[in-house]
Parts: sequence; C-alpha cells; structure tokens
Amino acid sequence: MDWNQLSTILWLRWRLTRNQWSRGGQLNAVLAIIAVTIGLVASAGGGLAGLLAGTFSMADVSPSVMLVVWDAIIGAFLFFWMVGIVAEIQRSETIDIGRLLHLPISLKDIFLVNYLASHLTFSIVLFLPGMLGLAVGLVLGKSWSMVLLLPLVFGFVFMITAWTYCLRGWLVRLMVNKQRRRAIIAGITLTFILLTQLPNFFINVVHKHKPNRPDTIKKTPLDRHTAPSSSNNGPNITHTLLIVHKVVPVLWVANGAMSLTMGNAWPAILGAAGTFLIGGLGLRKAYRATVRFYQGQTDSKMSIRQPKREKVAVVKKNLIGKRIAGVPEEASALAMVFFRCLTRAPEIKMTLATNIIMLLIFGSVFLLRRPTTISDNFKPFITTGAVAVTFFGMIQLFFNQFGYDRAGFRTLVLLPVQRKDILLGKNLALMPIAFGIGLIFLTLVKFAVGASFVVILATGLQLVEAFLLLCIAGNLSSVLVPYHIAPGSLKPTKISLIMTVIIFLTHLLFPILMLPIFLSPALGLLLSSPGWLPAAPVNFLFSMIVLAFLAFCYWLSLKSLGDLLQHREKKILQVVTQEVE
Repeated sequence: MDWNQLSTILWLRWRLTRNQWSRGGQLNAVLAIIAVTIGLVASAGGGLAGLLAGTFSMADVSPSVMLVVWDAIIGAFLFFWMVGIVAEIQRSETIDIGRLLHLPISLKDIFLVNYLASHLTFSIVLFLPGMLGLAVGLVLGKSWSMVLLLPLVFGFVFMITAWTYCLRGWLVRLMVNKQRRRAIIAGITLTFILLTQLPNFFINVVHKHKPNRPDTIKKTPLDRHTAPSSSNNGPNITHTLLIVHKVVPVLWVANGAMSLTMGNAWPAILGAAGTFLIGGLGLRKAYRATVRFYQGQTDSKMSIRQPKREKVAVVKKNLIGKRIAGVPEEASALAMVFFRCLTRAPEIKMTLATNIIMLLIFGSVFLLRRPTTISDNFKPFITTGAVAVTFFGMIQLFFNQFGYDRAGFRTLVLLPVQRKDILLGKNLALMPIAFGIGLIFLTLVKFAVGASFVVILATGLQLVEAFLLLCIAGNLSSVLVPYHIAPGSLKPTKISLIMTVIIFLTHLLFPILMLPIFLSPALGLLLSSPGWLPAAPVNFLFSMIVLAFLAFCYWLSLKSLGDLLQHREKKILQVVTQEVE
C-alpha cells in the first residue's frame, strides 16, 4: 500500500469518527476536548514525575530497591491492563478489514493501523510516559548504561500489546462457535481471576504459614556477586525471587534495571531482544488469525461430517412454561424468557465475572485472615458491606436492562402487555442471580467474622432492600439513558461523550444509592453504645421496616416507570437496535 491509499483510508475513518462526534452537539465536542486534554496532561505529568524521580530520588538507590520499584510499576500497569481486557473482551477495529478484502491494497498496513489504534488505552497513556521518563531520569542521574532500559521498556509494552491483540482476535473467533463459547469464556475468566489472585494467595497462604527462621542457605561465590546486597538499606531479595525474574518475561524489565545498577548490561540486552521476539511472534500470529477470520476460516481444522442419526423426540420440561406464584401471568412469562436469555448470553457472563473476582478476593481475605477483635456491634456493618459488594459487579445489568436485547426489543414493543409487567419481568429475571451470589457472600462472612444468626437474617433483609433500590434506579436509568451493547462483548457502541459521563456517574453514585441499607446497622450501633438496646435485634427490626417501605415504593414506581417506558419505547428501540459503522 502506498501513502495515498493509506491517507485516504485514514481520512475516511476520521470523517466517520467526526460524524459520530458531531451527533452529540457542541457540548459533546467540548467534553471530548476536555477528556483529551486531561489525558495529555496526565501523560505529560507522569513522564515529568518519572524523569524527576529517576534523576534525583533514585540516583543512588541499591539494586534491590531498583528491582522493587520497577516491579511495582510493572505490576500496576499489568493490573490496569488486565482490568481493561476483562472489561472489553473483544478486538476494537478502527478500520473494518472485512470491507477492504476486495480492494488491491495490503492488509498488513491496515492490520498495523488497527493494532496501534486499539491500544491507545488508559494504561498505555498513563504508564508508558512514566516508565520512559524514569528510564531517561536514570540515564541523567545515575549512569549512561541505563539507556538500555529504553528498548527494554518498549519491548515489554510491545510484547504485552501484541499478545493481547492476538488474544482478542482469538476471542472473536470463539464467539462464532456457539457450542464452545460458554465453556471457553468461563475458562478465560477463571484464568484471569487466578492470575490476579496469585500474589494474594501467596501472601495469605504461603507467607502466613511460613515459619520465622533465619535463612541458613549459604550463598555461593557466584551468588555473592550477582545477588543484590541487602545491607544498603534495601529489601532482602531471595535467590528464588531472582531466578523468577530471570525466567518470567514480564519481570525482565525489573531484572534488567537491577542488573544495570550492578554494572551488568547483558540481562537488559537479552531481555529487550527476548521481549521484541516474543512480541513479534504474537503479532505475526494475530495477523494470520485475523486474515483467516475475515476470509471465513474460523477454524484451521476441517470438520468431519458424521452420518446423521435419527433423532428421537424427547419431551423436556420447559422453563418458560412455568409460572411464578403471586406474579401476574404476563410478568411471570416475561421473567422466564428474560432469565433464559441471561443464562445464554456470553456478555452477561462476562459482566458477572466481576462478582466472581470480588468473591475470590474478599473470600480469601476473610477466610485466611479472620478478624477476631471486631466487636459484635460492628459486625453488622461488615455483613452489610458484603451485600453492597454483591451488587457492585451488576451495575451495568441493572442500569441498562434493554441494551442487551438489541433486535429482540422489537418483540417487547409489539407485545400487548402493560409496560410495568415488562419492567417487573426484567427485575425478576435478575433476582436469582443477585440472590445466589449474595447468599454465597453472606455464607463466607458468617464463617469469617462469626456473626450471629440474627445479624445474618437482618443482612438477608438488607440484600432484598439493595435489590429493590437497584431495581427502582435501574428501571429509571434503563428507560431514560439506554445504550447499545455490541454482541458478545461489554463494549457500548455509538455513545456520545455525554452518555459516557452519565454511565460514569451511575457507577460513581452507587455507594450513595446503597446508603439506606446501612441505616439499620447504624441505628443498632447508636442505640447499643449507651447500653439501651442490643444492636442485633434493633438491626433486624429496623431492616424489616425499611424493607416494607422500599417494597411499597417499588410497587408504586412500576406504574409510573411503565408509562414512561411506553412513552419512550420508540427512542429506546432506535438506540438499542442501531448498527455500528
């Protein structure tokens, strides 16, 4: 591809992006400029902070301190990077390669443009200038040999981004095969969870139960020269940890920085060459997989056709045909349909992965480090906090209930049912998921803090209170500010910057929305401090009163929000069924 072709394609992509921004009006343009300015300022500030820290603060640090500092930077970068992968688990193509296959142009150039554009993310903008600034600062303040950190940092970022892009392409291909999609998505989610929890389990399990005894292992003469000294006011680095830094590729940056501090340049040179080699292999694999995907070759192996066998009709119990007691027939049928859609949609499982992560994090902390000095009056706050954590990963499901329906929302518009029954069915479909995860949290908290049975009953009532609060706020938000979710992903499409700010505010105001469920334990603590009444019974009785009030408010809100849904259903239909350019 020559420059004229590439510039024409980039100009076309820019015009499409500009048209999307212009739909939001002048306010959207102003907010976009403010967001870009904040990102540039944060990037420049990180680079300047790294430059000053490398020049003045880290000029005379020991090798062990240098290792720990770079490990902390790399760990923070990988954490934000993995959070971004879980939140946006599909490849974001700037230019649609499928529409260019018939043109006489090189797809490699388009692939590289998409690769570079898809990784203009928060973690890159924030951490890359800081790491480069720190490397330049070490060159100015410590030694010219530290210049080898620059290619090592670039190689590390290239390695991570290349294999991430390859992973996203692999996930896109898996979304095509519906038979393996559910199991593989669950496996990927659990893999990310285990990777993020390895330090936590190591600290709480291995380090906690490790006996305190002096290190009796004698160092060899080679170890005395290669291991960083701990006598220079630096942390003690074990020999095993040094071996891990030499073997694990993501730790090569810290190992190279420590070796350069000790006057040995070979680990940095070999690390830079290794990261570029690994990144090149990942990018090559991603390109081949991308071309096969857009050419329709979703699987490298040809499927072998098996002879068809006669299928015997088996009568199975249909979940949709069941009826929920005490619920109108229309709302009951809709709840069963919505629940079946939730259990089948892969993007819903990705959303619920946040709850699984929270469950492992807080569960391991509570079970491995059980607090024994907590007063009985403060235990209700811990159990109520577990309820709030339960719903934190379900905010997007509650506040955008129609965004996952997409073309299926047309069926809801044509249904001859009251719109309050649609909202009631949506809420009832989320209830088994929310209560199931909440009960697991409560069980863990029960064994962790030793809460009484009365406190657990009160917390169960507060679980229902939080569910009703989110249903009221979620129904209102779903009707007023719906947004389209791309199939098989968690990525909103065609949303203006104003809508992005609204989505951010809904997540930011979540703790304020959860304040009513903390009124009961707060009142119990207030009345138990002077010794008037025990905290647990007060918490339980007041939780019943708050639950009755919220149930009444929810029932009143269904009629008014149903009328609002009927008034705005055409606009919602236009938003959730729109196509992506």
